[in-house]
Amino acid sequence: MHVKFSLSRWQLLAWLIGLLLVTPLGFLLFESLQGDSDVFQHLFDTVLWDYTRNTLLLILGVGLLSCVIALPLAWLTAYCDFPGRKQFEWALMLPLAMPTYLIAYVYTDLLDYAGPVQIALREWFGWQSPGDYWFFDIRTLTGAIVMIALVLYPYLFLIFKTALREQSFKLVQASQLMGLSPIQSFLRVSLPLGRGAIVAGITLISMEAMADFATVNYFAVSTLTTAVYDTWLGYYSLTAAAKISGIMLLILFLTIMVERFSRRNQAVYERQSSVNSATLYRLKGGAAWAASLACSVVLVLAFILPVGVLVKYAIVYADEAWNGAFFNYAWQSFKVAIVVSLVTILLSLLVLFYQRIAKHAYPLIPGRLASTGYALPGTVLAIAVLLPLTQLDDALNNWLEPFGLSPGLLLSGTLFAMIFAYVVRFYAIAHGALESSFLRISPSLDMASQSMGKGPLQTLRKVHLPLLKRGILTAGLLVFIECMKELPAALLLRPFNFETLATHVFQYVSDEQLELASISALLIVLVGLIPLYFVNRSMEQNHS
Repeated sequence: MHVKFSLSRWQLLAWLIGLLLVTPLGFLLFESLQGDSDVFQHLFDTVLWDYTRNTLLLILGVGLLSCVIALPLAWLTAYCDFPGRKQFEWALMLPLAMPTYLIAYVYTDLLDYAGPVQIALREWFGWQSPGDYWFFDIRTLTGAIVMIALVLYPYLFLIFKTALREQSFKLVQASQLMGLSPIQSFLRVSLPLGRGAIVAGITLISMEAMADFATVNYFAVSTLTTAVYDTWLGYYSLTAAAKISGIMLLILFLTIMVERFSRRNQAVYERQSSVNSATLYRLKGGAAWAASLACSVVLVLAFILPVGVLVKYAIVYADEAWNGAFFNYAWQSFKVAIVVSLVTILLSLLVLFYQRIAKHAYPLIPGRLASTGYALPGTVLAIAVLLPLTQLDDALNNWLEPFGLSPGLLLSGTLFAMIFAYVVRFYAIAHGALESSFLRISPSLDMASQSMGKGPLQTLRKVHLPLLKRGILTAGLLVFIECMKELPAALLLRPFNFETLATHVFQYVSDEQLELASISALLIVLVGLIPLYFVNRSMEQNHS
């Protein structure tokens, strides 16, 4: 028995939402295929290859370094018992809350020639000038790779650890019976079985590394992300920026295809884990303390040290950092995040409700179309949003000109552009969170509502919404947090004289004055810790 609601209005609404949110991507692809642009040709003849090469090296370097950090730590915390293991299981995910540009600034401040590390070395060894010794320069591509990997490695750590937990520990025990040492078992059993999870984690990290703007810009490393930003703000050429964005989309597409290709024909049906406290490797003596030390070093470098420096700045510079500007920017950030959260939840509810009442596969398409924006890097998304909005502004001005009216950049030059871009980017988060909640509602409730003569809107309002409260709260919270952290799109789309906490902090970072925005930076980090709490709680419940 199927619920027979009138679908026409819901169908029209869902498709309108899907097409509206995919429109920027369509304009971007169309613009990138247009004829030659003088600016793009100039970039192509001079620096575009350097941008592309640096982007590929950044992706490759961050992926490799993340593997070196994340895979051993995931295996240790999943299969071994050593002092502090339970605490490290969740603590090693904390760096995800740290924006990459904050950790980049902290280490630049510590390791520069005028920083405390080099000052201490000069005092200890009696060196007088830079010519007396060699010290590495952190403001390089290698430095950017290390900074970004320290923040992004938890993606791979989390995914690979989950995969290890879902493997049968009997395979590891069998390898022991065959005479393999724990390290040999890790290399010859766990890594091959977890290949799919590793590739998925590296793909996610590669996409995030390619989208990073703040760190590479701060280190003056030219990548395609900075090229899009500089082309738009330096040359005001949307066409050239769209073409560079098209190259980024091509790399993104190839990355996803490599991930799908590497996982083809790989199916693992063993889902029942036998890992428990009784089957863990019992590390003893030096091995146990070496495992604790390895986890501690990564945690200190990636989270504790940067946060400690920010806390010190916040205390020392409290009078300058705790001011009216902080409250103003915090309020503006909250305001934008709340609006975007409400809009994405409303749109997701409408699309998902249509998906629920239409019992066949084809209603999934509007939701898939609307979710494509999440894969776009912030700078690319900003250009994609500007393309249709500037054309709408031109059309509106031309239409109103005979009436003596000139509204100017009513859409592309106001807060509307920024909010629209956020909705396009973060719709997928709300959709995913609410979809799982919708699936837990029994279809029999829809049938009961229909048998009582209730229409679709009444069913949604009186039956579904009360049962979706927790899912709506989760979705709103996740979107809110992502809005608070978003930087590249805000830098390109924010109206004149409008700042968020992220842009405010980044400007001070660029001016080498992060200490004056340290409280704002700490607030961003604290907000970023909230989803990590929920992820850790969910994992503990699943494991128990």
